[in-house]
Amino acid sequence: MPLPSHVTPAHGHSFSSPAPGLDSFRDHRDVASFAPAALGYALFATRWLQAPLYFGLVAAQGVYVYKFFNELWKLIVHVINGHADETYVMLAVLKLVDVVMIANLLIMTIVGGYETFVSRINLQGHRDQPEWLSHVNSNVLKVKLATAIVGISSVHLLQMFVDVHHTSQHALLWGTAIHMAFIVSAGILAYMSGPMLESRKSGHECGGRAGGGHGGGGHGGGGLADSHGEGNLQLIPKPSTGAHDDATSSGRATPSASAATSASASASASASSLGGSGAESRIRAAGFPAPKALEDFDHDYPRSLDREAVAMLGKLHFITAKENVVLLGPPGTGKTHLAVAFGTRACQAGHQVLFATVAEWVARLADAKAAGRLTEELARLDRYPLLIVDALGYFPLQAEEAQLIFRLVAHRYERGSLIVTSDKPLSSWDLVLSDTAVASSVIDRLVHHSEIISVEGDNYRMRDHGGFGFTSPAVR
Repeated sequence: MPLPSHVTPAHGHSFSSPAPGLDSFRDHRDVASFAPAALGYALFATRWLQAPLYFGLVAAQGVYVYKFFNELWKLIVHVINGHADETYVMLAVLKLVDVVMIANLLIMTIVGGYETFVSRINLQGHRDQPEWLSHVNSNVLKVKLATAIVGISSVHLLQMFVDVHHTSQHALLWGTAIHMAFIVSAGILAYMSGPMLESRKSGHECGGRAGGGHGGGGHGGGGLADSHGEGNLQLIPKPSTGAHDDATSSGRATPSASAATSASASASASASSLGGSGAESRIRAAGFPAPKALEDFDHDYPRSLDREAVAMLGKLHFITAKENVVLLGPPGTGKTHLAVAFGTRACQAGHQVLFATVAEWVARLADAKAAGRLTEELARLDRYPLLIVDALGYFPLQAEEAQLIFRLVAHRYERGSLIVTSDKPLSSWDLVLSDTAVASSVIDRLVHHSEIISVEGDNYRMRDHGGFGFTSPAVR
């Protein structure tokens, strides 16, 4: 079959130039694919039309500020002039509370709505970042708004009951009915949002979880990080190489920059695929050995564990109270998993966190002391509300090294939070720190404001090998 005139054979296998019609086809295909994409980007850009609306709500917030101080001034004047009885004061205070609650509703709508529908607000770990902002999405926002409306309605209804002598029975009946309608609608909205959130979470887990049961600390699991879409939390995919947890070296571990870098990179690589939000940046900077989540901790495996205390610690109140957490238990029972999981949640809540093993902390502080800047280094660590000291007790410290750990604990006392994991009971820390006086001083400052969690059980990593005949020592 003869070739078309515009095609000339070359070496019998290839052609010197493609058919002119092919370029034309590609051009039309590119245009066809570009047009919907451009239209989609243009439509997505229209979200910025909502930005002035939120700034308009900011102006409304200013109006409520004026109204609050106006009502407060009226109350002060009436009290000074002696025209305010108890009922008047109560009604005036309830009116002020009402104004504040509406202002709270406004700020929640402004910040949460802008974050959800216009553009992410990256506060970069600001200490005043609202707790709900790190996991806000349209469902969470709707439920919070509904509950806020119920609260406002409650205040209005209370005003009617306080001033019942000047409130008609008809108004009181309708006020109660409307309030009950708000409660029922908020309950229905919360119930409907629950299954949707669970469905979305299970979808992320199925798509983002990459094998691996319990690793290093006895429990494998994906860490949590902010997603950009609607701001809900997603699981960071697990690394396929397995997880690191309690240190297992029987001799002295010599920390090196390369080891610390590779441990940090393990967590960073998993988090980087989800973008560069503030929470993800804090998780990467924390130097966690592997992503871990409280949701993935096998609470049924340990023989003894205060699960209620673990749940309470997961709310992170100990960080704001500048208290400590001490996790004690045999190797492989999940101490490091819990420590990293608490640290990950702290990162998501806007806190700066720093993780390192005892050997790495000793090396860091020893370098600072050798350079004559130990005091400055300890002060620099104050910017981290939470420090994690992992694997205390896996090897005994020299006297000078124990003094450095004491300096760290003493400096953090009532100034910032520490999480310490150890395979040795407190009664054996004098052997770890090489000095009874130093051990007593460290324990005194560490446990004064702390939650001590004992994790008793068999080594999770050895569960398929029968423990090789070893038994786990009890934690006293």
